Amino acid sequence: MREKIPYLKELGVNCVELMPVFEFDEFEHSKPNPETGGMSLNYWGYSSVGFFAPKSGYAATGRMRDATMVVDELKTLVRELHRNDIEVMLDVVFNHTAEGDHTGPTLGLRGFDNSAYYILQADRSRYADYSGTGNTLNANHPVVRRMIVDSLRYWAEEMHVDGFRFDLASILARDATGQVMPAPAVLWDIDSDPVLAGTKIVAEAWDAAGLYQVGSFTGDRWKEWNGRFRDDVRSFFRAEEGTVEPLACRLTGSPDVYGHEEREPEQTINFVTCHDGFTLNDLVSYERKHNEANGEGNRDGADDNRSWNCGIEGPTDDPVVETLRNRQVKNFLTVTLMSIGVPMFVMGDEVRRSQGGNNNAYCQDNETSWFDWTLLERHAGIHRFARMLIARRLRRDTTHERERRSLNELLRQARIGWSGVEIGRPDWSPASHSLAFTAEMQKEGVLLHAMLNAYWEPLEFELPAVDGNPDGAWHRWIDTALDPPEDITDWWEAPAERRRSYRVDARAVALLFAKAQG
Repeated sequence: MREKIPYLKELGVNCVELMPVFEFDEFEHSKPNPETGGMSLNYWGYSSVGFFAPKSGYAATGRMRDATMVVDELKTLVRELHRNDIEVMLDVVFNHTAEGDHTGPTLGLRGFDNSAYYILQADRSRYADYSGTGNTLNANHPVVRRMIVDSLRYWAEEMHVDGFRFDLASILARDATGQVMPAPAVLWDIDSDPVLAGTKIVAEAWDAAGLYQVGSFTGDRWKEWNGRFRDDVRSFFRAEEGTVEPLACRLTGSPDVYGHEEREPEQTINFVTCHDGFTLNDLVSYERKHNEANGEGNRDGADDNRSWNCGIEGPTDDPVVETLRNRQVKNFLTVTLMSIGVPMFVMGDEVRRSQGGNNNAYCQDNETSWFDWTLLERHAGIHRFARMLIARRLRRDTTHERERRSLNELLRQARIGWSGVEIGRPDWSPASHSLAFTAEMQKEGVLLHAMLNAYWEPLEFELPAVDGNPDGAWHRWIDTALDPPEDITDWWEAPAERRRSYRVDARAVALLFAKAQG
């Protein structure tokens, strides 16, 4: 990974989230791969064995030579990322362990104090399973609370990581009987711990048993993976009905979810893709999941993907379909990077990395999951688009004041005006598939006019008047329907649009800007 730091820096990434690096049992899910005949292993690492030890198998020096080398390598990686202004967050798993259900192995906690460390069913003969893995840690027991906080302190103090993303974090809100607590002690311990005060803490605010706490997760500092953003943005660009009003909320930091808390805009982690589900390429290439290689009869993985294959299932050489897929990829990147909140995307989306339609590649330590570096040349246009979009986002963030402002205050100052194909007349009806808005970016001294068209035909959008501005014109920054390099331009090279309307092609997004008056 250290060798690829220049790639991350050039792309504009300023924070990487590593999937679990705690020591885990890679053989937990070992079974034959029905397609290759080889052995499938636990590739993702969501099966903790040691909460204070880096995964020895990740050491380039080899696990058998010197057990301390993996610690030195991880520290060096964090140091080198920091030197390149890239923060490091760890995906941590405190909701279950590798000991599985009652038939699983005894590796540690079960042998120490089974009833203290795990949530048991009423008859105490079986484990309660809110994680979907066979057991659930009893996170609010005093001993388990202490273990969790001590583990986080270790990684923050010794490994110098910048924050943590908590897998299935809503499980940490359950008591010893599995009931949801109004003020879970372990969450407040993490939130208020002085050693962890400078770290970022992010919750996957749901669990495998149906508890969904996006917008209501306990604590003052917690940020959240916004699953509503993922679902609503996917639905809009699939041209589903009733998606325009939810899209407006996602673009503006989800005030319907977070506005009541008076939290800052960074409360929402906006994403369309993550490790768990389709990649961005597969989201626009597959109508359904293809997890046959996992050996579970394609029963595993989410069924609600809200994906659209653009007319053909899987890879194709059809230039019309490929053009549409490129456009959809750019649509998703644009909305993710330009919405209020913290943008996140999964490794390889910037070059259309594919997992062959597998939306649950937890056991695929092969070409399905690896980064194919030939994609960088094959999809150079998408990579360029992502890089320039990230660069503009970074300039926007550094230009704005560092002061803490609530989401509601930010929206009041932004002066956002909603429109449809006509200025000032947004169409919020269920049958609508288009939306436009004008926002004043005060710190940069510009107006931004965005037009989003998920309809299957081109639409002509009326443009706001810019009379009184220095050049009296809008300038085209982004049009996802255009081929590179016209699809995104540097602002100082953006062509002027002096017409009173702008034609946005079918299933495309266009963003124009103009200098603010005065």
